[in-house]
Amino acid sequence: MEKLNVALRNCHGIRELNATFTFEKGNAVAIYAPNGTMKTSLARTLGDLSSGEETTDRMFPSRDTERSVTDEAGNSLDPNDVVVVLSYDEEFGPTESTSTLLVNPELRKEYEALQVDLFQAREQLVSALRAQSGTKQDVVRTISRVFTRQDDNFFTALVRISYEVEQQEDAPFAELPYDVLFNDKVDVILRSPALQSALAQYVTRLNELLDESTFFSRNSFNFYNATNITKSLGDNGFFAANHSLLLHGNGESHPVTSRDDLDALIAEERGRITDDKALRKKLDAVEKALQKNVDTKRFFEYISSHEELLPEFANVDSFQQAVWKSYLKTHEEAFQHAVKCYKDTEVRRKAIEQQAAAESTQWEKVIKIFNDRFFVPFRLSAENKHKVMLGQETMLKLVFQFEDGGDSRGVERDDLLQVLSNGEKKALYILNVLFEMEARKAAGRETLFVIDDLADSFDYKNKYAIIQYLKEMADHTNFKLVLLTHNFDFFRTLRSRGIVGYDRCFMAQKGESKVILSKAQHINNPFIHGFKNNFFADGMQRVASIPFVRNILEYTKGTDDDDYIKLTSLLHWKSDSRLITQANLDRIFIDTFRGFDSKAWGTPNGSVIDLLIEQADLAVQAPEGVNFENKIVLAIATRLLAESYMVAELADPDFTDAITGLQTQKLFQAFKSRDLGTAESRDILDSVVLMTPENIHVNSFMYEPIIDMSDAALRGLYSEVKRLSPGLS
Repeated sequence: MEKLNVALRNCHGIRELNATFTFEKGNAVAIYAPNGTMKTSLARTLGDLSSGEETTDRMFPSRDTERSVTDEAGNSLDPNDVVVVLSYDEEFGPTESTSTLLVNPELRKEYEALQVDLFQAREQLVSALRAQSGTKQDVVRTISRVFTRQDDNFFTALVRISYEVEQQEDAPFAELPYDVLFNDKVDVILRSPALQSALAQYVTRLNELLDESTFFSRNSFNFYNATNITKSLGDNGFFAANHSLLLHGNGESHPVTSRDDLDALIAEERGRITDDKALRKKLDAVEKALQKNVDTKRFFEYISSHEELLPEFANVDSFQQAVWKSYLKTHEEAFQHAVKCYKDTEVRRKAIEQQAAAESTQWEKVIKIFNDRFFVPFRLSAENKHKVMLGQETMLKLVFQFEDGGDSRGVERDDLLQVLSNGEKKALYILNVLFEMEARKAAGRETLFVIDDLADSFDYKNKYAIIQYLKEMADHTNFKLVLLTHNFDFFRTLRSRGIVGYDRCFMAQKGESKVILSKAQHINNPFIHGFKNNFFADGMQRVASIPFVRNILEYTKGTDDDDYIKLTSLLHWKSDSRLITQANLDRIFIDTFRGFDSKAWGTPNGSVIDLLIEQADLAVQAPEGVNFENKIVLAIATRLLAESYMVAELADPDFTDAITGLQTQKLFQAFKSRDLGTAESRDILDSVVLMTPENIHVNSFMYEPIIDMSDAALRGLYSEVKRLSPGLS
């Protein structure tokens, strides 16, 4: 393929785009597009093509969509020859996501089909358990950990306890609030020797009292049993049906004919036990051990009104399991359905898992490529390749072995994220991309790769490693690359490293009705390579040079330099702004830069301010595009108009002449505090304060903000301010 023709209408937010990219002089083109312009929309549109799907405009689905992607002969591209690598951040987001690195797609397809009913059953059960327990913890991981001591054995845990839950007659702990009783802060205290000792003493004394009790028994009818029985009998109409109970104790029988009688009898007996001084002393010891933090205090507050639960915590693990069994018993139908789904697919799933494990050596090849080609201070390996292949787990468990000065050390995932931020997730995604690329190389198939900000969010070492790999891809005969980015520094690097030539660099701007792709300008230092040489001939670039020259004077002579101060009067409205002539500006420029002694502006006595307004008016009428210098001129003119208007309205030279910094903001604050202007004028001035600074205070090292901004916003603001303040006097 020597040429790529793209014609789109109403595709994922792109109203219209017509572009032709040629690959005669190189296999890659690069497009710089500010956020919200077209980058992701174009990638998704071509992603639809690669997956054989129709493209629509999701925001306006009623609009007619047109998508034409052809080669130099007018032939539509084969979807199998197009690979779209979406940006990690936009496609996967800031959370854990499913890996797409597949060794055997058919294997995973069959496995996922087996998993559909299983996952539905799991989600139904998990949803019920979450509501029942009121927990905010991960139910799947928690149940797995409680019953198997591992995080990823959820169904194994369910199968293991299914018989026990089935045999339970009731669910005595189903109403307990799980997170109050079981959380990390409480768990540490519950398992401490001090608390266990206090609990042991409490339980010993409680058992003594239960043995002496008229009605309670430590083994068969304790506090908790009594409470549940009372509630159950009342709720189920036992007494309403004129039934009665006969309680036996101390050789006597006690008839009970109502719930109130039973509640009173149990409360009296319970009070006799819980008011025991020795028992209270033991409870105080338990309370003391739990006064550590908010969670443990909340635990004790709950347990104080449910003292019958305290003995259960003598064995935390056993009680935790009993609580979950009660939750599961309450939702036994959903529980048993999940177990059945698991058992029905178990044999085939295990066979597929074994096959996936045998085929996972191809992962090792990709990881080796990553380790060999990317300049990172660690070596990668993976532990759960076949599980990710089958969708059992969403992320590879990467093992990072750091090497430094002959020392080598394994780093855990949590520690790694502390150091690398999103590095591991990004590395995983790069592995996915490498797999696709290497597979295509091996197949020898001509492929168009559309790559959307692959290096975004990487540190510079990893970014340059990716750039090097892109360079090798661009040199591959069968590959054609369309590189999309909203990172201007990355865009510049693609050109400087020879991945794309200047003639194959484009900048995107969103116009009123279509996206405009222009040949790139000002990729490298617009002042040195453009404005400086045109200072005496091009009015727009002359005015746009002012902040650059002022920036250089700031670095070389300081902010107290006379020329720096004079240029400041061309960026902020001062008492001498109107008096500065073209000859003054020529002299500052010539004194700052060598080799321009013979140069001069055509009207040396003309006012720089007049030229500024003249050029700003031209910028408003200019065709849509990148318009870098136009935006600087519009921003300067807008701010000067706004400041001159506020200075005139304030009519307080003692105040305005004394301002030495942040002039626009200080003028606006005074303008508002003195209740000047109208609500409309204040809104316009507020926009000036917000929008113009970053478009004026540019320098040769950092000018991406102004490239990112559409000049339509600046054109509109300039026109509004000019209506407010028609001239500079």
